[in-house]
Amino acid sequence: MNKIKTEVLIPSDFSYKKENNKAVIEVYPFEAGFGVSVAHPIRRTLIAATLGYAPIALKIEGVKHEFDSLKGMFEDVASFIINLKNIRFKIKDPESDEVEVNYHFVGPKEIKGEDLNNDDVEIVTPDEYIATLNEEGELKLSLIIKKGMGFVAVENYRDQLPEGFIGLDAYFSPVKKVVYNIEKILVEDDPNFEKVIFEVETDGQIDPIDAFKNAINTYLNQFSVFSKEFKLESIQPQEIELGNEYNALLNSIENLNLRSRSFNALDRAGIKYIGELVLMGKEKISNIKNLGTKSLEEIFEKLEEAGFPLSKPLPLNIKKVIEERIEKLKEQS
Repeated sequence: MNKIKTEVLIPSDFSYKKENNKAVIEVYPFEAGFGVSVAHPIRRTLIAATLGYAPIALKIEGVKHEFDSLKGMFEDVASFIINLKNIRFKIKDPESDEVEVNYHFVGPKEIKGEDLNNDDVEIVTPDEYIATLNEEGELKLSLIIKKGMGFVAVENYRDQLPEGFIGLDAYFSPVKKVVYNIEKILVEDDPNFEKVIFEVETDGQIDPIDAFKNAINTYLNQFSVFSKEFKLESIQPQEIELGNEYNALLNSIENLNLRSRSFNALDRAGIKYIGELVLMGKEKISNIKNLGTKSLEEIFEKLEEAGFPLSKPLPLNIKKVIEERIEKLKEQS
């Protein structure tokens, strides 16, 4: 006889692996049927509500409309616009929602995405082809780059554009792909529980894990209206037991038995706990002042000996707990 349940199991295991702009995220165990109930809206939110950047208008000196042509440029303007839409921009100032950027190219020249990098924008698709100018070609180009979500047709903002600019349909979403699979898993002899496996790929404007986290926040915020209206109790995450393996992250860096030079450099940087180093990762550790090559090698080796190789990221749920507990330890010291 099946056990009669009085509450729904809350998933407790979360892990991910990431390579470049792709991530695979696993969450489990879900009660039967709950996997798709959670996975589908997250997928929808990732696609529709992840912020990105796109050109919404352009102006080319000597060109009046998108069906025009420019002397000395191999592509007509319509083809140029199609190629331009393959370029993925990123506004460098996180506080800015819109920038206008200007370019001037003289032929002969093959123009690619990397040629559009400047102080205001970063191109995350540097190898994408845009156009070719011959010896007589000269291109004076202005672009309006804007932050937004999803797809917005040019008809929605054409009348707001500055005079002389040609409006462009804007596809803002930086999420190239998001799919999920649901697998059956065994929990206490019951084979009907589920594991959800997400595959997320972005175009480089945003890290895939950051995109996933932002989508979760956006989705959860949609329920805040119910909490306010019905005065619902906040759902508290289950307390995570770190176990001996991860508890070691809360130990002092003295436990690594580093040479004085390495230890002192970390101490001067305000780093007190092993977990701080693991959370920082190789790149940030390498930027610590007065840490030479030998000291860095020693720190990386000692962390690996302690069971925390920096090539293996901590599970996100463990990472969050370590961050919170180290913060408390520092407040108490």
